[in-house]
Amino acid sequence: MSTILATSHGRRSIDILKVHDPENANWDYVAKIEGLIPQRYGQDAKEIAGGRRILSALKESGAPWAIVTSGTRPLVNGWLERLELARPKQMVTAEEVENGKPDPACYSLGRTRLGLSADIPILVIEDSPAGIRSGKAAGCHVLGLTTTHTMKEVQEAGADWVVGDLQSVTFGGWDSKTRRMTLQINSS
Repeated sequence: MSTILATSHGRRSIDILKVHDPENANWDYVAKIEGLIPQRYGQDAKEIAGGRRILSALKESGAPWAIVTSGTRPLVNGWLERLELARPKQMVTAEEVENGKPDPACYSLGRTRLGLSADIPILVIEDSPAGIRSGKAAGCHVLGLTTTHTMKEVQEAGADWVVGDLQSVTFGGWDSKTRRMTLQINSS
C-alpha cells in the first residue's frame, strides 16, 4: 500500500490498477469508484489555499482555461459540484487520453481544445511530479505547488516556479487582443 501511495499521486487510477490489480483495470470500474469519492469523502476535502479565488478570477475574465487531470470525468464533476468551484469550458480527463501523465498528450489536447496555437505560452499549475513532467514535455511553463510533494521533488520534476499554494498568486488579468494572461507570484 505504501508503494501505491508514494507513486500514484498525479497518475491515472487505471495505470496504477494495471500494475497492482489488473482485473479491475477498466474504465467502467475506475469511473464508478472515482465517482463515489466526492460523495463519500467530500467532507474531508481541503481546498488548495487561494485556488477558489484564482478559478473565479479566470472564469470572470473570460480567459481560456481548462482542467487537465488524471482523474475521471465523474471524479472531477463530483468535486466541482461538491466544492461549488468555477467550472471551465474545457476539461481533459483520464479516460480521454491513451497514456496518462507524465505523457504530454493530455496537455497537448488541452491546448487544442482551448484553440491555442503553439506560439501562445501556456501556464500549467501542477502539484505532482508526473504532472509537472507532463506539462514541461508539452512545451508549457509550469507553476509547481508543494501541496502534496516536497519542494525538492517539485523542483526536480522541472517546475519553472514553485510556491506552497495559490495564496501567493494573483491573477492580473486577460488581454483578449494579445491572448496573454498576467499572473503575479509573491515570493515573500
